[in-house]
Amino acid sequence: MATVLHSAPRFASNDGVRETLSAALGDMLLASKEQHGEIVLGVERERIEDALRLLRDHHEYQQLMEIAGVDYPDREERFEVVYMLLSVTKNHRVIVKVRAAENTPVPTVTTLWPVAGWLEREVFDLYGVLFDGNTDLRRILTDYGFEGHPFRKDFPLTGYQELRYSEEEKRVVYEPVELAQDFRTFEFTSPWEGADYPLPGDEKAAVPPVVQVKTTESPKQAGAGKKANAKAAEKVAPEKPADRTAAKAEPAAPKPTDNTPTRKPRAAKADKATSAKAAPKKRTPKPKGDKA
Repeated sequence: MATVLHSAPRFASNDGVRETLSAALGDMLLASKEQHGEIVLGVERERIEDALRLLRDHHEYQQLMEIAGVDYPDREERFEVVYMLLSVTKNHRVIVKVRAAENTPVPTVTTLWPVAGWLEREVFDLYGVLFDGNTDLRRILTDYGFEGHPFRKDFPLTGYQELRYSEEEKRVVYEPVELAQDFRTFEFTSPWEGADYPLPGDEKAAVPPVVQVKTTESPKQAGAGKKANAKAAEKVAPEKPADRTAAKAEPAAPKPTDNTPTRKPRAAKADKATSAKAAPKKRTPKPKGDKA
């Protein structure tokens, strides 16, 4: 089998990559670290397009593999937009992050990679992050008329609207979500949350109150009296052991029964019958002149 030669190494090392890229980005870089085997670079939001162009044109990170979003509701700028780049020639990946708020748009990178249009639409649809310069920024995963952004941490798990097929109108209709009961109150066997209401079988676990033990503080409480106490205090002599010599003799074991008389063997009679069956009878030929 012929060997395949390729300029890209099978496994790329991170040695010196962080220092080289940090020096190249200069004042565009806010933070850098190596975590879980990946080089992570944080850059300024307004200069994300320039930073990614530098990595593409001068450091051979040719492909934009993915754009993802992360929500941290406790931060002032709650969203992180994550760009994942791949160098085909070096077989190496790098992650670039920027921070944004709900009202601070992120510059689009569709000028560098046209595929970023769909990726930015996903982040906008699921998180609500705005991308300045994207001419087709509309929902791509959720349905028409969907309210809110489902990947935000404060988005309710049940959503705001539900859809169903109406037999009366013969079409799909949208209605506000209405739960017939509180969420998860029907879970009787949840090992994580204890129920604040009685469960089936709880009545069997009720422990009855402990009965106070009664004690006899005086002889009068015993109920027996002096005569019974005196009788109980009398010593009784132990019984004598039984006399074994006066005992009746036990009956002896029965005698063994006589053996059945042996019968004569019948082998001779059997041999005659066998030989008679085995030997065929000889026929005497009749003379030709005789008439029957």
